[in-house]
Amino acid sequence: MIKLNGVQLSEKTFPNGETLVDGEEVWDSIRAYNHIFFKYENDADLIKLMFLKKHLDADNHFCDLEIAYMPYSRMDRVEGFSVFTLKYVCEFINQLKFNRVSVHEAHSDITAALLENVVILDTTSSLLCEVKDIVEFDPEVDYIFYPDAGAQKRYGKQIEKNELVGFKKRDFKTGNISSLKVIGEMEPGRKVIIVDDLSSRGGTFMFSAAELKKLGAGEIFLVVAHCENTIFEGSIPESDLIKKVYTTNSIISESKHKKVEIIRHLGDK
Repeated sequence: MIKLNGVQLSEKTFPNGETLVDGEEVWDSIRAYNHIFFKYENDADLIKLMFLKKHLDADNHFCDLEIAYMPYSRMDRVEGFSVFTLKYVCEFINQLKFNRVSVHEAHSDITAALLENVVILDTTSSLLCEVKDIVEFDPEVDYIFYPDAGAQKRYGKQIEKNELVGFKKRDFKTGNISSLKVIGEMEPGRKVIIVDDLSSRGGTFMFSAAELKKLGAGEIFLVVAHCENTIFEGSIPESDLIKKVYTTNSIISESKHKKVEIIRHLGDK
């Protein structure tokens, strides 16, 4: 999905599947300085982005880009015969020569290293501030939990009085978590907010919540900037371990499940 200066561009194709760009629609949305909001849904969106930017370039229109979720973020390294797809997508975007590229919560530092003229938006931390108010989080007695050292490094910049960190081990063959230890002490009965950038099926967070409950945690909430549709296939929606998930629309567009709530709609400007 692509918005030009706040206007969502229509999804049209020719009978053979080629992308049809509505030039009149684009013309009506053009400004002196243009802003493209890009929400990746499939690879066809990358082609649409290219056509739109080239069209704007033809008339010398300045333009910046806002990316809700950076596609191929997980493929940020080469292991064995894997393909470094994040690098190639970043190169594709760089070739379009945007004046600025803003990315909501990059999954790793590699995105920032590969993209030109990039600004990484700390969307998770700002979400956390909102959620603290919603759940009536008391910083004097309640806890923030980071599932691993990477999350603590990214989001622990605002010093919390009560922080807990997870130390997890994975099975090398399956990739599944084999164990998770909570580092830190907790007073029983207190609220805990788990903080990270991305949730897929939510296995890590369920594992974390189970360990936190063993330590006596009260209500447990999850804050993630990016939430994939696969979360509804995992056990979080039907489990009592995590009371609620708070996220943005960077990947999922809506949630009909009371357990998963979108509290930030990116691109609504």
